[in-house]
Amino acid sequence: MDMRRWFKPIWFDSLGAKSSCTLIETRDISILLEPGVAIMHKTYPTSEEDKKRYLVEGLNKIMEAGERSKVMVVSHYHHDHYLREPSFYQDKIVFIKNPNEYININQRKRAEEFLNSLYQVTYKPPEEKEYRKPSLPEMEKQRFGEYTERKKELLRKGEQWFITQVERWIRYNRILEYEDTIKIYFPENKTYRFGETTIRFTPPLFHGIEYSRVGWVFATIVEYKDEKLIHTSDLCGPIIEDYTSWIISENPTYLILDGPATYTLGYMLNKINLERAIKNTTRIIRETDVELIIYDHHLTREPFFRRHTKEVWKSASKEKKEVLTAAEYLGETVVVEDSARREI
Repeated sequence: MDMRRWFKPIWFDSLGAKSSCTLIETRDISILLEPGVAIMHKTYPTSEEDKKRYLVEGLNKIMEAGERSKVMVVSHYHHDHYLREPSFYQDKIVFIKNPNEYININQRKRAEEFLNSLYQVTYKPPEEKEYRKPSLPEMEKQRFGEYTERKKELLRKGEQWFITQVERWIRYNRILEYEDTIKIYFPENKTYRFGETTIRFTPPLFHGIEYSRVGWVFATIVEYKDEKLIHTSDLCGPIIEDYTSWIISENPTYLILDGPATYTLGYMLNKINLERAIKNTTRIIRETDVELIIYDHHLTREPFFRRHTKEVWKSASKEKKEVLTAAEYLGETVVVEDSARREI
C-alpha cells in the first residue's frame, strides 16, 4: 500500500497559519495528530486580512479531518497544537500530554483549563516521585568553540530550573485519566495497538534546546504493516543530538519533522543552535532509509528559510531523498515564499 494513502498533512505553516496537523488513516484506525492552528506572527509578510483567512481555512480543514478521526493526539498545550472546542473531542480517544509532570507552570494552567472543559477533572493527592536530570550524553560531548563555556553556564542554569520544576510537580494534585464517552490518556513512553496499527509515544522531550523554558513535548510513532511514520512535534530542528540519534535508530519510512524557527534567528534562535539543527537533519538524511521528510512546522514562517537551511536541501538532493514542505507535498505553493515574490 502506498503510504501516501494513509497519511496526509491537513494544515501546516507553509499553508499560511501555524500548525502541524496530520491525518493518518489505516484499515484499523483514523488518527489526527496535533489538531490545532494559530494565526501567524505580526512580521509574517501577508496582510492581517490574509492571516485571518488562512487561520479560518486551516480551522475548517482540521474540523473536517476531526469528523473522520477516532483518535486525537496532542503533544503539548500550545494553541497551534490543539483546538479549544470541547465538542471537537466528544466520543474520541484523546492521547494528550501528561499535565502532572514534565510541564511548565503556564502549560499546567492551560492543561487544567482545557481538560476541565472536556470532563469533570478528578484529582488524587500529590505523590513523592524521583525525577532524575535528563540524560543527553551525545549533546554533552559536543564542543562549541568560543561558545562552549557559555553553553556550560546555560546548562547549569537549566539544571537548577529543572529542580524548581520538579518541586512543583511533587506538590501538584495529580490529574487522573478519564474514560467515558470521551477517553483521555496520558501516553508518554507507552504503546497502544489497534489491529495491525501500532502507536508509540516517546518519553517527554525538550521543546527545542536543552532545558527550554517552553517546556516538554512527546513525539508520535505510527507503524502499519511494514511502514513507519514519525511525527516529531516541536523538537525545532531537531536541535539536540540525542534526539537525532533516536530518529536514526528508528529508521522511519516517513518523517514529519519540524524545522528550526529561522524567523527568530538572532532573537530566540542563535547561530550555534541553527547550525546544530542543520547538521542533525543532514545526519538523518544520510543515515536513514527515510523516503520522504515533510520539513515544515516553525521553518516556513519567513521567506528565506531555504537559504538559512540550504545544506539540508543540498544533502537531500545528493542522497536522492525527498524533502518537501507540506504545501509542496499537497501540490500547493508555499505562502511565505509566494508573498515575498509578490512584494518584489
